[in-house]
Amino acid sequence: MEIKNYIGGKWITHSHLQSIAVTNPANGEQLATIPRSTSNEVGEAVAVAKQAQKSWALIPAPKRADYLYAIGQKMKEKKEHLATVLTKEMGKVIEEARGEVQEGIDMAYYMAGEGRRLFGETTPSELANKFAMSVRAPIGVVALITPWNFPVAIATWKSFPAVVAGNTFIWKPSNETPMMAYEMGKIFEEVGLPDGVANIIFGTGPTVGTALIEHPDVKVISFTGSTTTGSKVAELGGKHLKKVSLEMGGKNAVIVMNDADLQLATEGILWSAFGTAGQRCTACSRVIVHKDVKEQLEKRLLDEMQKLTIGDGLDEGVKIGPVINKAALEKINHYVQIGKQEGATLLAGGRILNEPPYDKGFYYEPTLFTNVKPDMIIAQEEIFGPVVSLIEVASLEEAIEVNNGVKFGLSSSIFSQDVNTIFRAQRDLDTGIVYVNAGTTGAEIHLPFGGTKGTGNGHRDSGVAALDVYTEWKSIYVDYSGKLQRAQIDTE
Repeated sequence: MEIKNYIGGKWITHSHLQSIAVTNPANGEQLATIPRSTSNEVGEAVAVAKQAQKSWALIPAPKRADYLYAIGQKMKEKKEHLATVLTKEMGKVIEEARGEVQEGIDMAYYMAGEGRRLFGETTPSELANKFAMSVRAPIGVVALITPWNFPVAIATWKSFPAVVAGNTFIWKPSNETPMMAYEMGKIFEEVGLPDGVANIIFGTGPTVGTALIEHPDVKVISFTGSTTTGSKVAELGGKHLKKVSLEMGGKNAVIVMNDADLQLATEGILWSAFGTAGQRCTACSRVIVHKDVKEQLEKRLLDEMQKLTIGDGLDEGVKIGPVINKAALEKINHYVQIGKQEGATLLAGGRILNEPPYDKGFYYEPTLFTNVKPDMIIAQEEIFGPVVSLIEVASLEEAIEVNNGVKFGLSSSIFSQDVNTIFRAQRDLDTGIVYVNAGTTGAEIHLPFGGTKGTGNGHRDSGVAALDVYTEWKSIYVDYSGKLQRAQIDTE
C-alpha cells in the first residue's frame, strides 16, 4: 500500500521523493510505504491551509461543529476496521485499539458540542454606557506533531478543537503509524470537510517537523512525544515566537498504602504497567508501596503476571502485544540491565522474547523489579516499556516525597480506604492527573490532559482547556455614551 500526502483535499503523488517502509511490529510484515517529504511539500500544505482558513473561520462555529459530528459518526461506523488497522501498525491488543478509537469518537462529539459554546465572557464596564466582553478568536494555521503510541486518540485531541475553533491544520503523524492518519484523511474526505482544512504530511521529524515549526505562516505547534524532542521543539518555536503546546514524558507512580484493597491495587498496577506493553506516557513504572504490605503485593503481582499472555494483538486472547520496533526493544533491555547493575532485585521477566513464535516481532517479557531505591536510574528515567519497579516506604509523607522526586509530573495514583489519606495525597501529589483507587491510566476526554515539570509547558490537551491552545482571547469594548471616556481617568 502506497500512502500519499493529503494536501488541499487531494492525495498527492510526489514521485521524486524517497519512501519509508511501515511494518507490523508483531511479525515484521511490511504494511505500507509513505513519502519522505521535504520542506517543499510542507510549504505547499501551509499555503493551502492558510488560504482555506480565511473562509473556514467565517463559517459559523455550530456549522463547523456539524463536520465533527459527521466525523464521529463515520468513526463509529468504521470502529472495528480502524481498530484492526491500529493494532496491525502499532501492536497494541485489539481490545485497547477499540478503546482508543472510541476515545476519538468521544472527542469528535465532545468538541462538536463546543461549537455551540466557545464561551467568552461579558463583564460590567467601570464607565457608564459602555459594554465590555471577551471572545475567542481562531489563530490561523496550526501544526500537529503526534506520536505512534496513540495514533488516533492524540490526533483527535489536537485536531478537533483546532477545527471547531476556526483554524486549519497540518498533521505530521509518526512514521511508525501513518495508516491511521490515512484512514482519518479518508474520513475527512467522506464527510466533505472543505479542502485545505485538514492536511497530512508524512516524513521525518528533523525535516518535516522542523519545516513546520520554522514556517512563518504556522502560528501554533502542538507536540506530543519525548521530553528531549519536546525541549527542542520549544526552543525552536520560541525563536519564532510561536505558541507551542507540549505533552511529553512521564515517570508515573502508583502508591499502595497499608489499608489498600490489594486485589484492586494489583489489577490497577497490571493494567497501568503492562497495557500497551508499557508504551504510554501515563504508564505506571513505579509502585510506591507501604512496608506493611510490600511482600503481599509482590506475591499478588507475581501470581497475576504469570497469567499474562503475549503475542499478536489481533488475537483476542492476548493481553500484551509487541513493542513498536527493534530500537524500543533494545532501549527497554538496556534499562533492565542498568537496574540489575544498580542492585535492584529482578523478580520476573527481564528478557527479549526472540524464540518462535516471537522471533519475527518485537516482544519483551513483562518485568518486575523490587528493592528499588528512589534515586536509581530505573526509578528516575522513562523506560517506555513493560517494566515496573517496587519502592518501599514507611509513610504517606515518604510516599508523596518519592512520587514527587522525579523530573516528570504527568500522572499519579493512590490506593487507600482512608478519606483523610486520599485528600492529603490528591492535594500534595505534584502531577497534572491524580487517580484514587485506580491505576495511572484512563483519562477521559472532557477533562484536561497534561502534566507539570518535564511533562509539559502549561498547556493541556482534551477538555475545554484544549481550546486555549487554538484560540486567542480578544477583548472588545463598545462605548455608546457618545463621548470620549478614558478608562481609569474618567471614573471619578
